[in-house]
Amino acid sequence: MLRLQHIAKTGEKMSTPALQPLKHENKPATDSLAAAMQALKLMLGDRYSVSESVRLVHGKGEAWHAPQLPDCVCFPESTDEVSRIVKICAEHRIPVIPFGVGTSLEGHTIAPLGGVSIDLGRMNQVLQVHPADMDCRVQAGVTRKQLNQAIRDTGLFFPIDPGADATLGGMTATRASGTNAVRYGTMKDNVMSLTLVNAAGEIVQTGGRAKKSSAGYDLTRLMVGSEGTLGVITEIGLRLHGMPEAMMAAVATFPDLGSAVATVMDTIQVGLPIARIELVDRDTVQAINSYSKTDYPVRDTLFLEFHGSERYVEEQVELFVELAGSHGGSDLEWARHEEDRNNLWQARHDAYLAILAKYPGTQGFTTDVCVPISNLAEIIEFIKAVLVDSSLEGHILGHAGDGNFHIVFCIDPEISAQVDEVYRVNDLLIDKALEMEGTCTGEHGIGFGKLKYMRREHGDEAIAMMQAVKKGLDPDNIMNPGKTVTA
Repeated sequence: MLRLQHIAKTGEKMSTPALQPLKHENKPATDSLAAAMQALKLMLGDRYSVSESVRLVHGKGEAWHAPQLPDCVCFPESTDEVSRIVKICAEHRIPVIPFGVGTSLEGHTIAPLGGVSIDLGRMNQVLQVHPADMDCRVQAGVTRKQLNQAIRDTGLFFPIDPGADATLGGMTATRASGTNAVRYGTMKDNVMSLTLVNAAGEIVQTGGRAKKSSAGYDLTRLMVGSEGTLGVITEIGLRLHGMPEAMMAAVATFPDLGSAVATVMDTIQVGLPIARIELVDRDTVQAINSYSKTDYPVRDTLFLEFHGSERYVEEQVELFVELAGSHGGSDLEWARHEEDRNNLWQARHDAYLAILAKYPGTQGFTTDVCVPISNLAEIIEFIKAVLVDSSLEGHILGHAGDGNFHIVFCIDPEISAQVDEVYRVNDLLIDKALEMEGTCTGEHGIGFGKLKYMRREHGDEAIAMMQAVKKGLDPDNIMNPGKTVTA
């Protein structure tokens, strides 16, 4: 994993890091960069920027990684314009970094070699909706909330909810999932087709509207989760789902995390088709109460949601109450009306901001792992024991129905002792997840933040195949270089 720049070898603070791209031997030559930037400026006019403030926004994500700025930012409005931008970059071998709204957590959008950030935010049109076939096509800059608002009157919805109002292009590129994945799957299960621009600037179509196909390599799945390293996604064909007749959300509290996880396992094993089942530890509940002005009991908690017919939802609720009660669950609070459900889930989605607010002046280091659900209780108990002997405070929350959870640490990234400790704890967590046949990331992606774990998880042979794909599709390594897999 790349280390922060300008961190002292002691626990003393250092001055704020300079907001400039990293120096690197493979950074494009100055004359090539100048020629490319001049061509882009002539092409885009005021939709081209070298402003430091604009570059700073595009040279960082929401995590604590030190900003690394692109040399310029482009704001295309069509796939054709993206193609022309990439062709200019390819001609001069300039790095290309796709950008949605910057909600990534593993450094996906930073520019370690400088280059051109392509902001797809102006490509925000819902292009087609086919209610009878339950699918649609959108430009990459459409956000999930925007899509659901646009299709509200069709009786359909798009269920993938990573928390942030991310763009669908970014969600596709990072193979996002979130709170509804236990029932509706992740982006890989809901993306049907793509329009993308490859490293040569050519426009490529993958997939189609048929519900299944056996025709050739599955290029769509290859691109989902590629994190901008194989091409720039500009349009996405998506599977939609029928809006349930009834929805009911709930909060259930437990005496400890082990009891909450045991309830999750029982819920999944009996086949209860729950839509969401989210784990939040008591420290995070306390932070949520303070930040969101809620009054949830300060206990280890599950946030839940049930979808289906009125009668079916009631049956699901009754069964869950029985399962939770057998593990000491209590203080069940139910929300049937849309406004109440939205308020409940907003509080859950605000957990990250609530944790940050608890530690003023710090930045969030958020990691995630995913394990087979039968191992979830063991790995949570393992990391809790690690934290007892650590100087860090870690908040545990996550998508328990998938075996996926997060730990949020709030640190001062200019204090080396804190940085070293967060790396140590994160290494132990990921080692344990891999030992359990899990993964180093369930949904945050690799970026450069988890790059060092790829070989440990996949092995030399699989990494060699990934490198061959990268080299074949991006021979000059201009597509989001330094991310996901080494070239």
